[in-house]
Amino acid sequence: MFNKQIAKNVLSNAMSTGADFAEIFFEDTYQGNILMYSGKVDKATSKHIYGAGIRIIKDGREVYGYTSKINQDGLLELSNKLKSSFNSKDIKEIKELKEERAEQTAVKLGRLSKDVDLNEKISYLNICNDAVKDYSPLIVQYIAQLSDTTQEVIIANTNGKYISDTRNQQRIYFSVIAEHNGKKQSNGASVGGNFSIDGYKEKDLVSFAKEIAESAVVMVDAPEMVGGVYPVVIHNGFGGVLFHEACGHPLEASAVARGMSVFTGKKGEKIASSVVTAIDDGTIFNEWGSTNIDDEGNKTTKNVLIKDGILTNYMVDEKNGKLMNMPSTGASRRESYKYSPTSRMTNTYIANGKSTFEEIIAATEYGLFAKSLGGGSVNPATGEFNFAVNEGYMIEHGKITHPVRGATLVGNGANALLNIDMVANNQTFGHGVCGASSGSIPANVGEPTIRILNMTVGGNGGKK
Repeated sequence: MFNKQIAKNVLSNAMSTGADFAEIFFEDTYQGNILMYSGKVDKATSKHIYGAGIRIIKDGREVYGYTSKINQDGLLELSNKLKSSFNSKDIKEIKELKEERAEQTAVKLGRLSKDVDLNEKISYLNICNDAVKDYSPLIVQYIAQLSDTTQEVIIANTNGKYISDTRNQQRIYFSVIAEHNGKKQSNGASVGGNFSIDGYKEKDLVSFAKEIAESAVVMVDAPEMVGGVYPVVIHNGFGGVLFHEACGHPLEASAVARGMSVFTGKKGEKIASSVVTAIDDGTIFNEWGSTNIDDEGNKTTKNVLIKDGILTNYMVDEKNGKLMNMPSTGASRRESYKYSPTSRMTNTYIANGKSTFEEIIAATEYGLFAKSLGGGSVNPATGEFNFAVNEGYMIEHGKITHPVRGATLVGNGANALLNIDMVANNQTFGHGVCGASSGSIPANVGEPTIRILNMTVGGNGGKK
């Protein structure tokens, strides 16, 4: 099994052709998944994943490989293949490895998911199922899924780091399909965290499921949105996916360091309305996107990205930080040992403002209330985005009136930041899975209710 002596031997070998830096990421992971359709278990699976990835860097150039042969011979075999990319004779000595356990400041765990009985997990899904099974005759199907991961990691590198940590991310995803007069409407959301299963006892799963069902039932007969340019009020929680995609990714060092971001070189400049403060915080206790350490072994941090509209920082990993002459912010993440790490988001959100939800609605004469956002696309280099509105309502004379379906939000992330003129004080999170070059990772999106002026809204209403 992997240990400090093996790590030292492999790292020394990796540096023998003159590299500047070498790193080993070891993991031993359990993954479980339960899928239920309308109250009946359709699938219950689990798998065991273990392996190690090795990264070697010379003058900013990186080579990476991985293996499931986690004994010394297997790791040396991989190291030999990777180090052959370099041929310098300038051999550097590695620092003495200091073995430590990550301090449990952001995440503290009790029972691990790999040790929890299957029936206990199913019982939490049944709370959601029971909440909606008789909610409305329009509901034709409800789907409950519990996914959980217990991940043990060790990170060792030539800077003397040898640090271990345990993650226990899990979430329930619940969705409902309503049907009426030949039209179907689906809605779904998730709840979870980097916590033990007992954390679900602190969640109101009944209200969670009923809100999902209510949205599907209300929206199934809603008229189509009429396209145009409107003020748009985006609700809290998962509404933060717009900021995550259109502004968060361009603030990651992986894009900034290469000049592939609209925000490259703009630190200290005003990039948003003065009512906007945005934060990436991997230290929020037991949250979905939190970890005690990042995947380079550095402590996660609370990183203020935008303060009162001014760009104050980026999300930085060590490799891209060297290119930018900036220190790591504990933002390096990867899906598994099969991926090289890079800068990624954790729990990324717009902070609370001074308005209330009611004040924002009352101040909007005519516009769209986007209560729930769905999928979308964005170009990090330009910030151009397109997002679907899962649940939307018109605002007329300062009041929320009738629902509308089929609305899409089209715009530019940089422009949207400058056009936010009101921010409420009701910030919450939505739990998502973010995909990028280092794989799919747990990432929270969040915000209070915000209002964006002059947004282009697509829709087919009024068309013949």
